[in-house]
Amino acid sequence: MTRRELIDFCLTFPAVYEDYPFDGVEDDHAWAVMRHRANKKSFALIYERHGRLCVNLKCDPLEADFLRRAFADVTPAYHMNKVHWNTVALGGDVPEEELKGMLGRSYKLIKPGIRRQETEDRRQNGLRPL
Repeated sequence: MTRRELIDFCLTFPAVYEDYPFDGVEDDHAWAVMRHRANKKSFALIYERHGRLCVNLKCDPLEADFLRRAFADVTPAYHMNKVHWNTVALGGDVPEEELKGMLGRSYKLIKPGIRRQETEDRRQNGLRPL
């Protein structure tokens, strides 16, 4: 999977946008941060390190440990909380379908709750929250 394919896959999730907060512009070496529009939380940080394409993904702590033991290319996250984030180096022993599953689970962890989103929608429409 290329960098652009990875970004495009992330953009298939609802209300996601790509951001470049560290460099301000998109280029092949900038960190791309995939965020949810409603809460601005990130679920995938895409970058190159030591010549390899990498992505940091949010993860349940028990699953994070399991994935690190199962795949040599899954390590504690670079520049992130090591308990809740993993780094996946692409092009190694992590199958593409497994990577897509990790991306989906990372997205679900940061996605706003339905109740919170309904409350915000009601406020924006001039209605009182439930």
